[in-house]
Amino acid sequence: MVSTSLWMETEILPEAGALKGDAHCDVAVVGSGIAGLSTAYELSKRGQSVIVIDRQGIASGMTARTSAHLAPLCDDLMSQFKKLRGAEIAKLFYESQAAAVDRIEEIQASEKIACDFLRLDGYLFQGNGMPADIIDQELEAVQEVGAPVHRLVGVPLKGCESRHVLRYPRQATFHPLKYLAGVAAVCEANGVRFFANSPVEEVAERDGAVTLRTAQGQITAGHAVIATNASIAERFQLHSKVAPYRTYVLAFAIARGELPDALYWDTEDPYHYVRLQTGPDDHEFVLVGGEDHKSGEANDAEERFARLESWARELIPAVGSVTHRWSGQVLDTIDYAGFIGREPGSERIYLAMGDSGQGLTHGVMGAMLNSSLILGEDHLWKSVYAPDRKPLAAARNFLRENMTILQNLAEYVTPGEIVSLEELKPGEGAILRRGLEKIAAYRDKAGELHLHSASCTHIGCHLHWNSFETCWDCPCHGSIFAPNGQPINAPAVSALRPVER
Repeated sequence: MVSTSLWMETEILPEAGALKGDAHCDVAVVGSGIAGLSTAYELSKRGQSVIVIDRQGIASGMTARTSAHLAPLCDDLMSQFKKLRGAEIAKLFYESQAAAVDRIEEIQASEKIACDFLRLDGYLFQGNGMPADIIDQELEAVQEVGAPVHRLVGVPLKGCESRHVLRYPRQATFHPLKYLAGVAAVCEANGVRFFANSPVEEVAERDGAVTLRTAQGQITAGHAVIATNASIAERFQLHSKVAPYRTYVLAFAIARGELPDALYWDTEDPYHYVRLQTGPDDHEFVLVGGEDHKSGEANDAEERFARLESWARELIPAVGSVTHRWSGQVLDTIDYAGFIGREPGSERIYLAMGDSGQGLTHGVMGAMLNSSLILGEDHLWKSVYAPDRKPLAAARNFLRENMTILQNLAEYVTPGEIVSLEELKPGEGAILRRGLEKIAAYRDKAGELHLHSASCTHIGCHLHWNSFETCWDCPCHGSIFAPNGQPINAPAVSALRPVER
């Protein structure tokens, strides 16, 4: 089964064409996921002329690969967040994330967007073999930030009837691409211009403006928002404070009413997460995710899906066949909050970078924050997400995540995965050593070879093959390349260097 999410059947502005020639606007937004489209919505509602530009189709990136949990509490536990950032910042973090869910609810209601938005409870439950004191610590932290929470015993999952549990009211779910289709339509009505399949090759600030250069044109704007999650404007400083992780999701068919509709997460590491999505007739979909790992550091998706399916069938015996399966990439920051606001050293470039597994709420909240800052307003949340903050308490996380770079660069002196191109079967990719060079080799299903340098064009890290998604992953900062060498995920903007056979 190929990688296809439950949401991908919904196309957004498929007629959007490429940028050709020059264009001008008040604000240019690079990236058309939930962060980019929400930013365009907020600014166009306030009278700004906006252009949204994307290297691929509109909303076809990682937003289309979410599991769409709208949960305002820290994905890495509020107790951990409070240890690193303190109670005051933790409270602001929670309030800002909750405001993002409120904003989605408000927009879908006021704009009459049919996107299956639903308020429901969320349950954090004790994982198998995990200590109960995690629940106690989290209860204390959540109460301190002012979020509603109730301590319970048991969730309606088989074998979990006596587990320690926290119940969080007023969480939510929705269909993310149906929502963004509605948001994009409102943006178009407000005069927002969209350009798809237009990779931005350079972002520059000069002479009181920002210019975005593509192969076929240029945008000149008063301000720019880089909403590509991993920024294409910033080379290394902030990238050293984030780490890419890949997560996996299965969708199962299930009869309506077999599982109470709620969000469910356990306390394992990596943790499992579960939600329902409305389906046709008397059926629903159960989304079960987890099995996270550092991007590029594993190529065993089939084994991970098998473990996820086993876990799901054990705890939810009523699930039927698997209908969809996919993976996505999140960008964890070392102190659990994104880098949102004005880029350090810039006056007119703003970032929406890092999501720590909460991309939807970060995207909407970031749009609210960046829009206010661009319009010259101060904002209460600015200190929580400031890109120039110095997270000294997260030094251990910083060192741990940046060990990846040192370990990765050492791979340039190791043997290849294959010794001959003849070993590659159709549809396979692998690393070949040729003298001092490492080559990213892929043989397509027609038998044609695609050979490129195995060096990421961002800062030169060693790429790894991802057989499930059929792409080359960079473990350092999350760049992803198609088999033809073209970058399909930031921060890389340049194609891989072709290599002769």
